[in-house]
Amino acid sequence: MPLPNFLTIGAPKSGTTALHSALARHPGLFMSPVKEPKFFLSDGPPPTRGGPGDAQTYREHVWRREDYEALFSAAPPGTLTGESTPFYLYDLAAQRRIRAAIPDARLIVVLRDPVERAHSNWTHLWSAGLEPIGDVVRACAEEERRIKAGWAPFWHYRGLGKYGEQLEHLFTLFPREQVLVYRYRDLVDRPADTLDRIFRFLGVETGVVTEVPRENVTAHPEPTRGHRMLSRALRVASSVGRFLPSRVSVALTDPLERRLQERARSRQPLTWDQREKLIPYFTEDVALLQKVTGEDFSDWLRPRERSGGLVGTRPNGQRQARNGRPQT
Repeated sequence: MPLPNFLTIGAPKSGTTALHSALARHPGLFMSPVKEPKFFLSDGPPPTRGGPGDAQTYREHVWRREDYEALFSAAPPGTLTGESTPFYLYDLAAQRRIRAAIPDARLIVVLRDPVERAHSNWTHLWSAGLEPIGDVVRACAEEERRIKAGWAPFWHYRGLGKYGEQLEHLFTLFPREQVLVYRYRDLVDRPADTLDRIFRFLGVETGVVTEVPRENVTAHPEPTRGHRMLSRALRVASSVGRFLPSRVSVALTDPLERRLQERARSRQPLTWDQREKLIPYFTEDVALLQKVTGEDFSDWLRPRERSGGLVGTRPNGQRQARNGRPQT
């Protein structure tokens, strides 16, 4: 069976789930039923250990070639096939695997303000009870230690937002005409125009899909003593769960996850003080990104007038956080 014709490769927490759903509505496109198979993230079986909840995520990788190809077996004749794994952009080895397997693939890249992306990423895992640090600034400061300890990419709040480095490498492997780069804000503010831009890039009919499904985001539990206790219990259950069958592991953690979301408030926006402390992590890379793309991203280094995007309140969405599947 052929491999996919196109891939949405990044970035996590940048609307890739909503985009995947929108593209699946186009009659000329067939999207994999598993939104995020992660096939190109490894040369064989994925790791079995990592940070909190990572073991369950690794179990869900579609890493066998025959299983990956089977995801596209139901595609109607004449349709283009695609999948969405937003970690491919960050993983330079994955970029090389894609180049070796499907050198003619068209690649879609969604870029979100890296500070907002990091905050959304942290909120996702905090809400799930997996993130032990209740402040995004302090959590970002732990990144090097977590990487050395083998925590999965979804914990790399800062690294995932270094788009300049990632695109610079990608353009050594693929010609620019095979790569479409656009901003997350475009999908939020101008969905019909942005979708048509993607459809033209893929060579299919425009004007067919004009809306992007609204994707919910996680709620934000208060950092109470009860939250800390439940979170600690969930992390222990997740750790034990890696030795159990997947179904048993989920049955062990799901009740705790539901409890965490009870009476939780909506996701809280970044404060300017937090943003000011996080911007320096990305200043150099934003300059590189502007050089690589020829576009202006200097607004990412200033205060934001608003936040949010494809929003809603997700009272039970923490399971997606545990599994590393970004929802916004």
